[in-house]
Amino acid sequence: MCHALKSVEHIELVETSTFPDTLACLKSNDDIDLLFLDLTMPGNEGLNGLAEVHALYPDVLVVVITAQEEADVMAKSFALGASGFIPKSASVECIIDAVYTVLDGETWIPPSVQMPTVPSQNSAASNTDSVSDPNDFTVRLKQLTPHQLKVLRMVSDGLLNKQIAYELAISESTVKQHVSAVLRKLGVINRTKAGIAFKNAMHLS
Repeated sequence: MCHALKSVEHIELVETSTFPDTLACLKSNDDIDLLFLDLTMPGNEGLNGLAEVHALYPDVLVVVITAQEEADVMAKSFALGASGFIPKSASVECIIDAVYTVLDGETWIPPSVQMPTVPSQNSAASNTDSVSDPNDFTVRLKQLTPHQLKVLRMVSDGLLNKQIAYELAISESTVKQHVSAVLRKLGVINRTKAGIAFKNAMHLS
């Protein structure tokens, strides 16, 4: 992958080995236009990393790299804001083509793969039972702020409001406000359903 990217003209390449390093790199370099994100890199769990990057840096184009080519994973990736989807088995030519295609503002998938159907933001917002459709739920996740996404992730891990407040160094009342906003935006009735739906949406299967 890196060898292929280094052959692309007029780009500066920065490599990271873990997801926390990737976030640190994005924070310290505000001129990054395109990110190739490995869904299985250390520190990244499923689609959590993609959701977090899109929430924190919505202007950065993200191409997902994965060994999995399931339509469900691809659909979730695009629903979360990915601009491209590249299997690790892709050829050098495919990778180079992906770079130019995405930088031109288009979406890229391997020629042999059919583009998955992804619900629009409007259709997801009009569906009051987003939990029943993982892809609709995934689209709704894009409405969350970075703080709300962090709170939802902790809720899915079973943390109580008091524990979340401690981890994020905020008041418990602020956590409650975030949880209420999360439930409203995701169209779910309680935190348990929100947590389960989040884990299902982030799971690579």
